[in-house]
Amino acid sequence: MDFLLWWQTLPSKMDPTLISIGPLSIYWYSTMYLLAFVVVYLLSSKKIKNKTFTKINLVQLEDLLSYILIGLLIGARFGYVIFYNLDYYLANPLEILLPFSIQNGSWTFTGIAGMSYHGGLIGVICAIWLYGRKVNLHLFVLADFLTASIPLGYFFGRIGNFINGELYGRPTESSIGMYFANAGDYQLRHPSQLYEAFFEGIILFLVINYFNRHKQLGFNSGLYVFGYGFFRFFIEFFREPDAHLGFIFFNLSMGQLLCLAMMTGGIIIWTAGNKLSTQH
Repeated sequence: MDFLLWWQTLPSKMDPTLISIGPLSIYWYSTMYLLAFVVVYLLSSKKIKNKTFTKINLVQLEDLLSYILIGLLIGARFGYVIFYNLDYYLANPLEILLPFSIQNGSWTFTGIAGMSYHGGLIGVICAIWLYGRKVNLHLFVLADFLTASIPLGYFFGRIGNFINGELYGRPTESSIGMYFANAGDYQLRHPSQLYEAFFEGIILFLVINYFNRHKQLGFNSGLYVFGYGFFRFFIEFFREPDAHLGFIFFNLSMGQLLCLAMMTGGIIIWTAGNKLSTQH
């Protein structure tokens, strides 16, 4: 009984602030995303050092990750604007990039609020494609290499969401539920961030690396895109949809519709990769 109470009230026991020194604060959320990049770098660099991937060197890996970071931030922000709140930002275009809410001539600092995973994915794909052109490597070669590491980094990102008390799940009567203060009610809710961390992070990481020796070009990339879309689609049934959007089509959320597109995209990548592999 004591453990159950501890579990259900765990979100209220966590402080989103990791450390504060005077006016300076470092948050768990940003730290977890930094840790995600570090994990991807360490896993990827190990393959280069072990000669299991010889297409790029360590300096080029660092350059590639710099491209990806920029693509991720731009894609995630514009993805949120386009997929989740287009009407608002068409009426308030300055807020797309400025960390302020501008209402009735009054400017209120809010930070850059709103990022989309699916937009971030598009940004990352564009960044990998651009860097591939620079070093004369096909998009799938670099993407296959990176997607063997990315899901484990994603695990830490979702833990950051959990500590931040955001992206919580729908109400439940199950004892696995938790109380999230940011929900504005006192209902047990699915800890959907943890579901995503486990399935889209750990399980997808293990699945991709189990099949990692597959030589078909685009195999890892397609498996990642399809696998993430598959897991996220079903987890969305337990996740609270965005309040201003609700359900879009046949009781499906925007995230689920985008995940259906991802699963389709994964199949397209496999098909294209198979054709390229047979040509070589």
